[in-house]
Amino acid sequence: MIHAFNFKDNYFVYDVESGSLHETDKMIFDILKNNDLSAYDANAVAEAKAEIASLKEQGLLDASAPEYTMEEKRLDVKAMCLHVCHDCNLRCGYCFAKEGTYSGPKEMLSLETAKKAMDFLIDNSAGRKILEVDFFGGEPLMNLDVLKQTVEYAKEQAAKKGKVFKFTTTTNGVLLNKETSDYLNKEMDNVVLSIDGRKEVNDAVRKTANGKGSFDYFIDNFKYFRSIRGDKSYFVRGTFTNKNLDFSQDVLFMNDLGFDQISIEPVVLPDDHSLAIKESDLPVVFEEYEKLAEAYLERRQDSEKWFSFFHFVLHLNDGPCYKKRLVGCGAGSEYIAVAPNGDIYPCHQFVGEKQFLLGNVHTVEKDGLNDEIRHKFAKSSIFTKPDCQNCWAKYHCSGGCNANAIHFNGDMDKPYKIACEMMRKRLECSMYIFAKENL
Repeated sequence: MIHAFNFKDNYFVYDVESGSLHETDKMIFDILKNNDLSAYDANAVAEAKAEIASLKEQGLLDASAPEYTMEEKRLDVKAMCLHVCHDCNLRCGYCFAKEGTYSGPKEMLSLETAKKAMDFLIDNSAGRKILEVDFFGGEPLMNLDVLKQTVEYAKEQAAKKGKVFKFTTTTNGVLLNKETSDYLNKEMDNVVLSIDGRKEVNDAVRKTANGKGSFDYFIDNFKYFRSIRGDKSYFVRGTFTNKNLDFSQDVLFMNDLGFDQISIEPVVLPDDHSLAIKESDLPVVFEEYEKLAEAYLERRQDSEKWFSFFHFVLHLNDGPCYKKRLVGCGAGSEYIAVAPNGDIYPCHQFVGEKQFLLGNVHTVEKDGLNDEIRHKFAKSSIFTKPDCQNCWAKYHCSGGCNANAIHFNGDMDKPYKIACEMMRKRLECSMYIFAKENL
């Protein structure tokens, strides 16, 4: 399978199975797209077709898919999203977590439950050495003491069991004072800082409990954290809605503030929500990704403005192996989420949905986990998703988010269409950037 596309006056051919990207001319593009060739010299067309045939013989174009029988994903756990609290000091208009409560009571994770969660992760990790914990919420810093004690306990237990923990914290930054910044900088392998971009954009949707905009409460905290972070991993991570479809300006604004590791994600909401991105918005979104790609290339030539944009990072030469490209994030099998009361779910987006409850860290030794649900997630891959079979982007998204598929279509094997469309556009932009920087 091949995908021929153009980015303005640039023409590319991507071979899906080999992962080869070719920059070409319009004539070859038109040949591959079966467009009208009458405007071209016949001899030139014949030579181009011969070149295409040669690439096919070398396995660099229209390569055959490898023979592979998909095995069920492993059920030993390698990563956990640990909900430090179900409460939040912000009231974001698009929040899927219902002001941090996940449609349940406000709760704080106890140290006892946190220890049980760490024990569960270690005991169910089998031969895996590297284990990952993402401290999540709500707002995790509202329960900072337990977060710190959990890190200490996890490291102690890991040392005894021959494991190594990698920690991440996601925070809105309101409580991120100097002392806490210094702690996170020391102990966290990654830190995700939530900001939606320009002050007016951020404050329209990310409000405090009393209805004020949150930008001025966290921005100096974020700047301080960036100043001490050095080259360690972090992200400023935003969400764009239909109220800021000019989101490229928010990305560049965050870069202008001094941040060089940036992500901004499209909001995922039902069509009837006032902030939802609808299918009719996609042409504007696509144009905005193209604008961002051009600005991104320009800024990466400037040492003062260089930055990395999460969705434009493309692994063509050194990406995951074929097997890993088939299966996605491992939610429900290799990755799970634990709520403050100890309930275990396939991922953070299912927390509070009792039909997806897998068990509880306090009772799992006696009652075990819901293997029926886990096996459903473990069996899911691009081979079980009919819509993915003829999609040229399938090895880059691995079938998309199972939670979005279930919440929108009631079936984890039926991907969320709008996300698929945006993924394909981002990949075309990424390939254009890759070509300009590497080919």
